[in-house]
Amino acid sequence: MFYLYVNNFWYLIRIKVIIAILTLPLLSFGQTSLNIELLDHWENNTLLTNSSNVRYNECWGFKQNGQEYAIAGSTEGTHFFLIGDNDQFQEVDTVRGRFSSSMVIHRDYKIYRNYAYAVCDEGESSLQIIDLSYLPDSVHKVADIDDTFARVHNLYIDSANALMYACTITPKVGGILQSFKSMEVFSLADPLNPQLVYSGPTDIPEVHDAYVRDNIAYLNCGFDGLRVYDFTDPANPVFLQNITFYEDQGYNHQGWLTPNGKRYVFGDETEGKRLKICSVDGGSLLTIDNTFGSNYQENSVPHNIMLSNEFAYVAYYNEGLRVYDIRSNEPKEIAFYDTYPQDSQFKMYGAWGVYSELPSGRLLVSDRVNGLFLLDFREDIFLNTPVLDLMLYPNPAAKDGFMTIRFNKDDVHDFTVRIHDLFGHEVSSTTIFDQTYTEIRMPMAAGVYSISIEYQDYLGETLIERQKIVVE
Repeated sequence: MFYLYVNNFWYLIRIKVIIAILTLPLLSFGQTSLNIELLDHWENNTLLTNSSNVRYNECWGFKQNGQEYAIAGSTEGTHFFLIGDNDQFQEVDTVRGRFSSSMVIHRDYKIYRNYAYAVCDEGESSLQIIDLSYLPDSVHKVADIDDTFARVHNLYIDSANALMYACTITPKVGGILQSFKSMEVFSLADPLNPQLVYSGPTDIPEVHDAYVRDNIAYLNCGFDGLRVYDFTDPANPVFLQNITFYEDQGYNHQGWLTPNGKRYVFGDETEGKRLKICSVDGGSLLTIDNTFGSNYQENSVPHNIMLSNEFAYVAYYNEGLRVYDIRSNEPKEIAFYDTYPQDSQFKMYGAWGVYSELPSGRLLVSDRVNGLFLLDFREDIFLNTPVLDLMLYPNPAAKDGFMTIRFNKDDVHDFTVRIHDLFGHEVSSTTIFDQTYTEIRMPMAAGVYSISIEYQDYLGETLIERQKIVVE
């Protein structure tokens, strides 16, 4: 018996070691997360890189012919992926950049009609216009304009008015790069032949990024702060507001407006500077209401932001993706996924781009070192504003339906749920990790049950909450 026990013991150890080895790639990206699930991850270690292993930059998403797609930028060009119903990336095509080099650290993408517009801010590059109508088979580069668009830092396309805003743009004349301009606006009446309609503002050196809706442009102007213009007449925009000095000011980098137009969030790409949440008045003017952020005490740096009406999705460099509830003037972090688990004294590796507007609700995040991520965040779970530290709903629950259990405590990320019948028999047990919620199926017969939820508080003490639930 002792001999058999030893062999079984070592057999189990071997199995556990094999499982650990096989799951190392998943574990390396799954250990630091909260309320977000990794669906898929793509990287290509054959791409050109520098000594810091930086290969990737921006990401974007779109829907074409009823299917969802992702775009990822790299040192070599633009990569297109079909996102299947199985939550997997399928790489369908690549367009090589006019400038392809380990020196490339910045590309940007926007979509207009059936076209993707791609720019680069290094070397002697171009505006590439890529026809998406052949997907899912392939994409086709249909224009490559290098003189006007030799370098462009960022794009924003106001689709409703067929205008493209090119931020910090460098033209080339006679094969020679010229001085860059703060911003230029182009008409896309002919999508393959952008026509200049405005150049400026001329009193500041750069517009780093822009967000435009209903002719109102919010311009992120680096060390010159934030400006607001009315582009109803795109050739003659009207100045509305200039926020030159504000709390936690650094390099004003990028911002986004909620779909309902009530809030605007922007970030300063400077170590230790927090994000700013603003209210928007009826005249489209901004008031900074508060600052917020993650690990800013350790000099973290926010990068790109997208918003829904309720949530801010922030690519936060070494902090990965961070998700905040922004329905009040005191935003609360409710989810995160660390795309960059490596240690680094340099604060601006990690999550670079985020895209949160796929119809399926799936999230795209690009990491400068680790590639493209497909993530799942259950917005629906967090749409209900919690009124208690622990909520169970619906109660009564339908037989074969689901009951949601949700904590509203910052220190509770792991917990165990057990359900007992009136005779004390355990009918269900599950342990949850890296989430503040779970959904429990109710397969048991109709009746009254006791549910216990066991967790540890911030002192490490084990607590148990017990409630009665009804299954109908």
